[in-house]
Amino acid sequence: MKRREFIEKAGVIGTGIGLAPKMALNSSKSVLNVGFIGCGLRGQGHISLVLQRDDCRIVSLADPDPIMMERTQKLISTKLDYIPKTYSSGERDYIKMLDREDLDLVIIATPWRWHTEMAVACLERSIYTGLEVSGGISIDECWQTVRAEQASDKHLYFLENVCFRRDVMAVLNMVRQGLFGELMHLECGYQHDLRNVKFNNGKQPYGGGVEFGENGFSEARWRTVHSVNRNGDLYPTHGIGPVAQYININKGNRFLYLTSVASKSRGLHNYILDHEKGGPDHPNAQIEFKLGDKITTMITCANGETVVLHHDTNLPRPYSLGFRVQGTRGLWMDVNKSVYVEGRSDSHRWESQAAYMEEYDHMLWRRYEDSAKGAGHGGMDYFLLNSLIEHAKINARPPFDAIDAATWKAITPLSEASVASEGSPQEFPDFSEGQWKSSKNDFAYGSEY
Repeated sequence: MKRREFIEKAGVIGTGIGLAPKMALNSSKSVLNVGFIGCGLRGQGHISLVLQRDDCRIVSLADPDPIMMERTQKLISTKLDYIPKTYSSGERDYIKMLDREDLDLVIIATPWRWHTEMAVACLERSIYTGLEVSGGISIDECWQTVRAEQASDKHLYFLENVCFRRDVMAVLNMVRQGLFGELMHLECGYQHDLRNVKFNNGKQPYGGGVEFGENGFSEARWRTVHSVNRNGDLYPTHGIGPVAQYININKGNRFLYLTSVASKSRGLHNYILDHEKGGPDHPNAQIEFKLGDKITTMITCANGETVVLHHDTNLPRPYSLGFRVQGTRGLWMDVNKSVYVEGRSDSHRWESQAAYMEEYDHMLWRRYEDSAKGAGHGGMDYFLLNSLIEHAKINARPPFDAIDAATWKAITPLSEASVASEGSPQEFPDFSEGQWKSSKNDFAYGSEY
């Protein structure tokens, strides 16, 4: 779809998908020079979407993993008649890319420990930055990202794709139109059996063994190590991002403090014991995993709402982000795909969410469902990537900026501190430094709002 057609249909000039960001119109560009740091499976997903656009030119790639770089080059060769410049001579070769190439946008999709360093480096060089999601390593790290964006003339876009999930956006409509009344309590989380992701045999890309670290492939090379050494909510943003939109966190509301508890750890150890390539004599069976199998975090907000956040990735279970949005007139429950609205639903009986999802379907999904087909994660990656590109073109403040990134990522180190201190409350820093009181939530507002 041509950019002008997309903008006109969305009804808000310059916003790309019906968002209303604050803009810096003096830096508008019609075609972006794009670089990628991290060419693993997630980075390749972003690259696939960029390759479908005529308003982006992939200039360069940085990744020290030769297997992933080869996969990415093959992917690009199917669409382009040139191969972008590659930077693969060590973990920090990306710095050479940032210094040598003329880049308007960089998308970072690397292991979590690199996120802050790389985002700061991009912002320091006046490059619009798309940063993949993760939990934070420390509170100081969160502040580094905020300060870097403040000092830069460009922005950081925190790439939380679940905010664009179709049912999540429909519920955002329900909330804004008052279906549930005044919101009181919300739940969310990352509940996803990742045991087959965290282990493999070094050859198969999607699991199939009990190895990790240097013997692993893709995420198993780095993600599992966090479970060895850390005990807290390691991956909070898929749940907390949408919840933050529902209750306007950093835009008229903020998180005050949290308390977290952790169950004992058994899931990863038992996986190794029971796997055909593992067993009690396998070296990894001797590892003591620090991460509790179930982390439960409770958050209190300035406007009086409460939030319960779940982290559950090492036990057998179906996938669910476990959303619950509850107000004075009713609630939505993701786990049973149901809605209850006082005065509309039969007394004390759940209704299927299907009719509500159709009635409150967000206008962006209604209009661009066909364009989103085939994009990752049920199409929501299409909306995320398009929003990133259109914001970068005009150097607009994104809907999820460095302050949001810091706030959501801070849940991880704060939960670790709470667990370590037997559930003691941990205060959230005010990364907005008071701006939350006057800031407005403009995410996903368009011509119909």
